Amino acid sequence: MTGRVGRRALVSSIGALAGTAALSGCVSRAETPPTRSRSESGSTVGGTSVADRAQEVRSFFGPRQSGVDDVPQAFLTLVALDLAPDADRDTLRRLMAVWTDDIARLMDGRGTLTDQEPELAARPASLTVTVGWGRGAFEAGGITPPPWLTPLPAFQIDQLQDRWNDGDLVLQVCADSPVTVAHAVRRLVTGAAPMAVQRWVQRGFREPLLDAGAERMRNLLGQIDGTVNPTSDDPHDEPLIWDDGSTWLEHSTGLVVRRIAMDLDRWDRADRRSREHIMGRRLADGAPLTGGTELSPPDLEALAEDGFPLIDTFSHVRRSMAQAPHERFLRRSYNYDDPPSGTGVSDAGLIFLAFCADPVHQFVPVQRRLAEADLLNVYTTPIGSAVFAVLPGCREGEMLGGPLLSS
Repeated sequence: MTGRVGRRALVSSIGALAGTAALSGCVSRAETPPTRSRSESGSTVGGTSVADRAQEVRSFFGPRQSGVDDVPQAFLTLVALDLAPDADRDTLRRLMAVWTDDIARLMDGRGTLTDQEPELAARPASLTVTVGWGRGAFEAGGITPPPWLTPLPAFQIDQLQDRWNDGDLVLQVCADSPVTVAHAVRRLVTGAAPMAVQRWVQRGFREPLLDAGAERMRNLLGQIDGTVNPTSDDPHDEPLIWDDGSTWLEHSTGLVVRRIAMDLDRWDRADRRSREHIMGRRLADGAPLTGGTELSPPDLEALAEDGFPLIDTFSHVRRSMAQAPHERFLRRSYNYDDPPSGTGVSDAGLIFLAFCADPVHQFVPVQRRLAEADLLNVYTTPIGSAVFAVLPGCREGEMLGGPLLSS
């Protein structure tokens, strides 16, 4: 069974709607490029028409969900939701039917069935919506979760706050327009009621003017973020990101969310040399202190004139380096900068997103090393943590999670 979304099922899942419409006409990524343009005029940014960028569409249908290994957009809203206390498999099935149709429409630049402001959906701006399930969704549906879907172990550096932890479901909504993101989030969250209610919201941003796919963003510490990321274009890296069916479901992945507060006021008091020593990389270009370019491997054996390692034993780059081939994961993080709640200048940090086929096997060993001894810990504090299973994609006429819900 593939969990097809029929007209009758969709009507019953929404209840008050007067009619239905077919899912959007997107086809799989194997058949079309990830983006398309609907406009040929307008001012340009980085050689691309602004009007073209506003109309870019990424495919919803395909074996894998968008928003994982494609080029990150400038704006993010991450929403965790909790299912209603009496939710069961039928509740989850109805919610997935609604979301599948709504997401397909929104990513195609069309309003949802109940959308009274469809004009706000008319500029998709590379919108992607990625759906994940927490352990509570599997429990409500009576479905066996992937073996790695458990809360992360307690790390000594954590100061977790309940308002940023866990969740039965997650929506990762990204686009190159904050208006597009805000509209999509509202339609999806209100459309989920009363089946699920919002638990927490995290909003983030990246530099929007980078050479897409060729440059990494900088975090608010001024450091290049995301160097040496695995890529699905490399057959050796692909199993690090996407499950091949041996651990859980083919074309699924795990999502680790860590909200990391940055003490920028304290960081401002550190001089440039100290900052580079802490990281083990040059600020200017992200290259390791042992030389080369951003992508050059650090020489961990190199010594300074005083006989000490050029890259400190407790520097971030040394502590975070993989000690085994499997200790790598795809980082797709976003900055946040919220109004200050105390006496500091800002409440800022990183919404750290890590995609990996098995978070326990890949992510946890690296995080343990960082928690034990990383010079950066003086300036950063994890305050939120959650783990989700990102579902495989679906074909036109099917729904996300269909095989799990129909078995």
